[in-house]
Amino acid sequence: MSRGETGTVVINDVGPRDGLQNQTKILAPAERVQLVRALLASGVKHVEVGSFVSPKAVPAMVGADEVLAALSDVHDATLTVLIPNVRGYELATAAGARSICMVLYGSEGMAQANARMSRGQAEAATAEILRLAAADGVRVTATIAVAFECPFDGPVDPALTADIVARFIDLGADELCLADTIGAANPSQVRGLTRRLVETHGAERLGVHFHDTRAMGLANVFAAIESGIRTFDASIGGLGGCPFAAGASGNVATEDVAMMLEQMDFDTGIDLDALMQAAELAKDLTGTAPGGRASAWLKRHLAKSR
Repeated sequence: MSRGETGTVVINDVGPRDGLQNQTKILAPAERVQLVRALLASGVKHVEVGSFVSPKAVPAMVGADEVLAALSDVHDATLTVLIPNVRGYELATAAGARSICMVLYGSEGMAQANARMSRGQAEAATAEILRLAAADGVRVTATIAVAFECPFDGPVDPALTADIVARFIDLGADELCLADTIGAANPSQVRGLTRRLVETHGAERLGVHFHDTRAMGLANVFAAIESGIRTFDASIGGLGGCPFAAGASGNVATEDVAMMLEQMDFDTGIDLDALMQAAELAKDLTGTAPGGRASAWLKRHLAKSR
């Protein structure tokens, strides 16, 4: 079987946003641009590059407009920014954003802790953004935080998550992303929910986002693949975390996901050697990027093949 015969997958690297916002060291906009360009050079075609949120709440994302301006020459990749509300949408689109992400919630506890609003208020805000984006031709991903389990309210009913997906597909979201925000999901849960959603809606507008807190991130990616999911969030060097879950680790590492999918004969479009260079850059810039679980092996393997 030749590479790509099992299909093409999309890896969306969220490291420059989700990964960096939880780091103690704050990177300057120019450093974040450097990391994004390293990812693009490796063949990653979808990158979450920043967020237009309160600078007091997330100082690491100050200068998101500068990041977008510096990347205005990029026309062959999807660069996404996170926004919390209509004001964030206005700032992002004024800065040139053509792809945005909004957050929905699988629990009241997380909605209140993360956004100081109810689940219903978050859904109303996202619905309003979808109306604006449809008129402006802006792509919208609606990410469902704590789609599997909440640190405050416990396990999330799969029927609730499925209902959110159905309603926001109907409202026109380009993608619904199921986020295991605290890294609590297991492959059985992932397989059950994603299979149900793919059977109902197809896989084209569905994605997943896993953290590796309980060392099940890659196993959950595999479970989603088995269900037909083909869009995956990941973070270069395993950067990230969750301020609401003690000990929560970062997103599943991009290099681990890319390596596994390539070895399963999926086409990622990514050059693993160049991706490892991006992972080294993330480590150099932050001083904290742990690297993927397969990093040591990948370095040796790639060195031999040069």
